Amino acid sequence: MVARIATLFVLLFWLPIITTSSSSAAGSSLSVCIVGSGIGGSSVAHFLREYASPSASISIRVFERHGVVGGRMARVNVGGDSFEAGGSILHPKNYYALNYTRLIGLKIRWPNASSASDGRDDDGDFGIWDGKGFVFKTWRVSTKLPFVDKIVSFANTALLFWRYGFSLIRMDNLVQRTVNNFLKYYESTESRPVFETVDEMLKWAGLYNLTEHTLEEELISTGLSPLLIRELVTVITRINYGQSVSISGLAGAVSLAGSGGGLWSVHGGNWQMAAGLLNHSNVDLHLHEKIQSISNLGNYYELNSSKGNSYKCEVAVVATPLDEVDIRFDPPISIPPRKLQHTHATFVRGLLNPAYFGLGSVEEIPDLVGTIEDPGLPFSSISVLKRHNEKEVTYKVFSRVAMEDTLLDQIFSVRKETIRIDWGAYPHYEAPEVFAPFILDGQHLYYVNAFENAASTMETSAVAAENVARLILSRHFGHVPLKLSGSESSAVDEGGLHLDL
Repeated sequence: MVARIATLFVLLFWLPIITTSSSSAAGSSLSVCIVGSGIGGSSVAHFLREYASPSASISIRVFERHGVVGGRMARVNVGGDSFEAGGSILHPKNYYALNYTRLIGLKIRWPNASSASDGRDDDGDFGIWDGKGFVFKTWRVSTKLPFVDKIVSFANTALLFWRYGFSLIRMDNLVQRTVNNFLKYYESTESRPVFETVDEMLKWAGLYNLTEHTLEEELISTGLSPLLIRELVTVITRINYGQSVSISGLAGAVSLAGSGGGLWSVHGGNWQMAAGLLNHSNVDLHLHEKIQSISNLGNYYELNSSKGNSYKCEVAVVATPLDEVDIRFDPPISIPPRKLQHTHATFVRGLLNPAYFGLGSVEEIPDLVGTIEDPGLPFSSISVLKRHNEKEVTYKVFSRVAMEDTLLDQIFSVRKETIRIDWGAYPHYEAPEVFAPFILDGQHLYYVNAFENAASTMETSAVAAENVARLILSRHFGHVPLKLSGSESSAVDEGGLHLDL
C-alpha cells in the first residue's frame, strides 16, 4: 500500500510537468500553407520567418498555379529583350521593398541609370492627348550634357506651372500627407498594433477617410483646379490604375505618389524579390499546382490541388485575389463583392504612325503619351520602352479593352512583333470602399489581398503581408515571439533603414 501511494504521489508530481512540456512543444510548432507566390505570399513567408522565435518550428508550403513565382510582377520578352509586364515601379519610400533588395542582394535600377534593365529612357518627354491633338507637351533635348538636362527640366517645370499653377503644390501636399501617414506602418512593433481588419489598420494610420470619398471629391475640396484634375491627374490615374478620378481617394493619392520622382525598379525584374524571399524563407514551393478547395476540418485545413494532392495545415493564407479564382471553401466564406479592373498591356516592336497624332514625323511624338477620360479614346497610354534605332522602337500600350489588329495598324506604321497580355491588375475602386476581413472564417484562414481595396501596389501588399504574419503568430502563440537579432531591423527598424538609404 505504501509503495502504491508513493507511486501515485510521484505520478501526480510529474504529471503537470509532462503535460506542460507536451503542451509547450505542440504550441511551438506551426504548419502554414500559402496560396500565391507574388509579393504578398512571399512577404508572409518572409515575415513569419523573420518574426518567429528561434524555438518555434514553422513549416511553410507555398502553392503557385503557374510555372514561375512573382504573381503580377511578371516579365515579357519582345524581340529578345525583357520588359516589366506587371508591377513596374516602386516609390523611394517603399521601405519593405528596398529592404528586400538589400536582404536578397538585388541590384536597384534608379531613375536615369546609365544601364537600364528594361531599356527604358526616364528622360523622355511627356504629352497629353485628347484624341484631336496634344493639349500639353514637355520639351525634349537629346544631349549628354548634365547642365542642359537641368535647364530642360527647369523649363518643363515652368511649363507645368504655367498651365496648372499653384494647384500642383496643393496636389503635392495631399500626396505628402498620405505618404507620411503611410509611413506609420514602418514604426516599431512595440508601438504598432496587430490589426484584425483593414478598417482598423487604415483608421490607425489616418488613411481611412480617404477611402470614403472619390479622388475627384478630395481634390476639389483641396482646391485643385478643374483643368489639373481633368488633364494631368486623370492621365496619372488612367496609367497607374486604368481608371478615372472617380476612384477612391486613397487609391488616387497612391497613384499620384507613383508619378513622382525617385521611382525605381529591380535590375533584371521585380519578380526577383518574390523569388529571393521564398528562397530565403526556406519554403516548400509547389509550382504548377493550383489549389482548388480549402476545407476547415477542425484542428487543421485541408487543401486539395489540381494534381490530386491533399495537404494539411494548421493555418491557411490566401495571397491572391479571390475575385477571379475558383477556390471552393468549406464551410463557405462571405466577402464583399468586388470586381477587378482589367488592364490590357500590348507590347509592340515597330514604329508609331505620326499621322494618327496629326504630326509630321515620329520624332515629334512624346515618349509617354497619356490620355484624358474620353470613351472615344482607344488607349490609356503609350510609352517607349526601348529605342533600337530610328526605325524600330519597343512600345507598351495600356488600354481598357483588347487592341484589335485593325486599330493597331492605324496607330502604328510598322509592327514587327505584337504581344498582348490581359491583366486582372487591381480592384475597380469605388467610394466608399468596403473591405473583406483579414481573417476569413474567424479562425485561421487569412486573406492578404483584403488590403487591395485600399490601394494596390507591391509595397501595400508587403505591408498587408507583414500585418498578417504578425496576426498569425499572435493568435497562434498568444503573442508575437519576436526574434531579437540583427535581422529584425530588416523588417521593422525604420530608423536604421532610413539611415542606410
